[in-house]
This record gives sequence, structure tokens and C-alpha cells, in this order.
Amino acid sequence: MLQRAEPQDFERVLSSMCTVPHPSAREAAERFLATNPGDPGTYETIADLEREAVDYLGGMTGLSDPAGYVASGGTEANLQAIRIARNRADTDDPNVVAPVHAHFSFTKAADVLGVELRTAPATDYRVNMAAMSELVDEDTVCVVGVAGSTEYGYVDPIPAIADLAETVDALCHVDAAWGGFYLPFTDHDWHFGHADIDTMTIDPHKVGQAAVPAGGLLARDRSLLDELAVETPYLESTDQLTLTGTRSGAGVASAVAAMESLWPAGYEQQYETSMANADWLADQLSARGHDVVGPELPLVAADLSMPMTDELRDRGWRVSKTGAGEMRVVCMPHVTRSMLRSFVADLDWY
Repeated sequence: MLQRAEPQDFERVLSSMCTVPHPSAREAAERFLATNPGDPGTYETIADLEREAVDYLGGMTGLSDPAGYVASGGTEANLQAIRIARNRADTDDPNVVAPVHAHFSFTKAADVLGVELRTAPATDYRVNMAAMSELVDEDTVCVVGVAGSTEYGYVDPIPAIADLAETVDALCHVDAAWGGFYLPFTDHDWHFGHADIDTMTIDPHKVGQAAVPAGGLLARDRSLLDELAVETPYLESTDQLTLTGTRSGAGVASAVAAMESLWPAGYEQQYETSMANADWLADQLSARGHDVVGPELPLVAADLSMPMTDELRDRGWRVSKTGAGEMRVVCMPHVTRSMLRSFVADLDWY
């Protein structure tokens, strides 16, 4: 079977938040495949590269002296952020307050960590701050904002969320797993330089064009990560704060290679191209009478008013739906205008 199998072709993938790795990221991933950043005392080169990756991510997110590590992805980073918040809090009944559109990884985190997840409704695809304010109390350990929601690509009012977290002495966590590599080229207030954020998720293996897996967890201060540390008596290093333990250096090295190649000019050009493609697609769908949401970032959702997803899959397109049933197209780096023209032509055929 393996000899006959081919990897996924991205020519008709329109719903994924993963993309084709940058050539330099692919090459770096192969070279560092067998190294283990989970044992930095032994694998010193990859440990140095991980610090470089965190510095790059800090530069993108307004953090001059960042702490953090390259995680397996947004799910791990979000779980670890909630773990930090729970561990530092003085309560036996911790809760986390997040928007209703927060990624499903927060549901996983709440289940694994034994915390209550409270979700606030959205108004115009952003969290309703009045509703969020009603949910926080003295047992709230973390208040979450989303900077580039998975379904619609919208950005929550991050400074207001950070202010709310401060009123109850909770941490503020921002999930910018997808949006974080687009947002530096927008006017949104979303990062550490804009608000008193404590932790952030930002994934190089999405728009950053690193090889999977290469997520990112950032913290404003190293002391926050100390909440995660466990002793490692048989390793050359004395403790470990990651969740997965042994990790391939492929993700770390590929993240550095991609960011070294593309930050900032390459990512800015990609944002402009992807945003132009999203605007073009939104205009095409609107002209055909479909109700369109966005785009605020390069993601378009549209109510096609007919059950088209299965038919589109039959023609090879990979598209998904939002929870409300709209078709969802993510304009990732591999999505070209030519692809979108072909997609619209197939929509017209139906």
C-alpha cells in the first residue's frame, strides 16, 4: 500500500488551515527529523534553534523577550495555556471563559484539566463583551480571546478581554493559531504590544508554511512557564515544561527555516495575495446572490442556499461547513486565483 500511496494533493484543498511547506522548511525538517528538542541537554543544536523560533514569534507578536516553545499545534498550546492558568490560581473550582467560537481544543482542555468551560455568545462574529463580563467570577482562571476565528476569521476585541481578565486576576490567553501570521500586516489590536496578554497560541505550520507539526506557545514571562515544569531525573536537562515530551526536531527546524526565509516581507506579500483572493471570491459569491460573511482575514464563509458540499467533493474539491452550515473557504498560501476561478466555474455548473 505505501508504495502506491501518494501524499495529499493541494490543488483543490480549500478548507484546510495547513498548507504546502516552504522549500527551506521541508529541507530543514528532513535534516533534523531524528533530533529531540525534548532533551535539550543532549540535542543542543535543536534547542538553540527552538530559542530562535520563539524569538521570531515574539518579534511578530510584540514581545521583546519572549518565553515559549514549539508545540505540536494549537491544541497542545491552548491546553498548556489553560494548564498554566489553572496551576497558578488559588481555587478548587476553576473556570475558563471563552467565546462560543473558540476552537474545540478548549473543550478538550477543559475535559483533560478538570476545569469548567463557560462560553460567551457572539455579536457580529465577535465575542459579546457584556455577556462575557457576566460569566467571569472569583474562580475564573483564564479569559480567552480569538484572533482569527477558525470558522469565520474574525478577531475578538483583545484589549477589552485583557482588561476583563485583570479585573478578576485571571490570565488572558489569545488563540492566534491561524491568524497570527496574517495579523502583523493589519490594523487589528491583537498582540502583547497592544494589550496585557499573558499567553498566546500561534502556529508556524499554518500560514507560516513550516512542516507539520510546528505549533507555538508564547508567554509574556518565563515564570508563567514554570507552572508547567516537571523534573526529568534521567535526562541531561533537569526539568521539562512541554506536554509531549519527546518531540521531533523537524517541526522546530522547519519553523526557523520558514520564518528566516519569509519574515517579514514574504509573509506580508502572502497576506496581500491571500486577502485579495478572499475579496475576489467574496465578490464573486455575492454577485451570484449568496450571503457572504467577511472576509476580515483571508477566509470566506457563504450560505449557498443549497446542499452543494457533497457535489463539490465529487468533483474533487475539499470544502467544509461552519457550524451554521455555510460553506467555508480558507485562502491559504497554496490557494491561487486560478484555483478559485475553477472553483467558481464549478459552482456555476451546479
